[in-house]
Amino acid sequence: MTQQTATTQTCPAVSVCAPDFDPAAVFENGQCFRWERRRDGTWSGIAHGRRLHLRKEGNRLLFLGASPEEVQTIWHHYFDLGRDYAAIRTAFARDKALARAVAFAPGLRLLRQDPWEALCSFILSQNNNIPRIKGIIDRLCAAFGAPLEDGGFAFPLPQALAELDAADLAPVRCGFRAGYVLDAARKVASGEIDLDALAALPLDKARAMLQTIRGVGPKVADCALLFGCGRLDCFPVDVWVRRILTAYYPDGFPEALRPLGGIAQQFLFHYERCHAVRRPQSAPAGGIDR
Repeated sequence: MTQQTATTQTCPAVSVCAPDFDPAAVFENGQCFRWERRRDGTWSGIAHGRRLHLRKEGNRLLFLGASPEEVQTIWHHYFDLGRDYAAIRTAFARDKALARAVAFAPGLRLLRQDPWEALCSFILSQNNNIPRIKGIIDRLCAAFGAPLEDGGFAFPLPQALAELDAADLAPVRCGFRAGYVLDAARKVASGEIDLDALAALPLDKARAMLQTIRGVGPKVADCALLFGCGRLDCFPVDVWVRRILTAYYPDGFPEALRPLGGIAQQFLFHYERCHAVRRPQSAPAGGIDR
């Protein structure tokens, strides 16, 4: 688990070539909840205890408020800039449903998030919609996260939440999820659950470990493993993905694509949700159901 810091340095913009990176597709697809688009088109977000302002200009990403060292050691990894997504899209284009999804959002990619933040965020996302999830997480961070020098708060460490009770979380307004968050924080803080080990454990054992947390079922466990631990072999199934599987993969998702199933799932999920928004009558209840 990445140790967070409460300092953010103001630096000149660092420019990185990233032709297949679309901030809107990356930040608005239900995988993260702490990024917002500002009026000037810049994206502002907090991850790993740092605030970043990001802008896309042509084929380049401009990192505002980050040193070259931070871009190389933190943000390059966080935005998964070392992965060849062009090759992945080529492989996916051989599948009819995936070909449509990657053509719709070729600049989508998975973030490599802090495992604790991902676990906690997806616990809070259950039966919820994105605006409410963002509000809950903002209140949680403001109440219990370390303040950053240039505004905002780091995501609270599990040790900070483990000492609380449900009454302490009442102002966060996360409802029944409060008990789940507290149980997760206590298990992680005590070492009963080793988040750093989840990336290397056999997938069934990693899932089983996370599901010892109160309120964490297969879907939340898979989301935490995919988005927080880089387990691309995870394929979280919610109402959107279940509908996709029924319509396009009645015999199951292709085995040949399963090693990259997590990335495939996110392309399919993003495509389905965006098109359902255009057809509001078809959108299932319960928000993103994550």
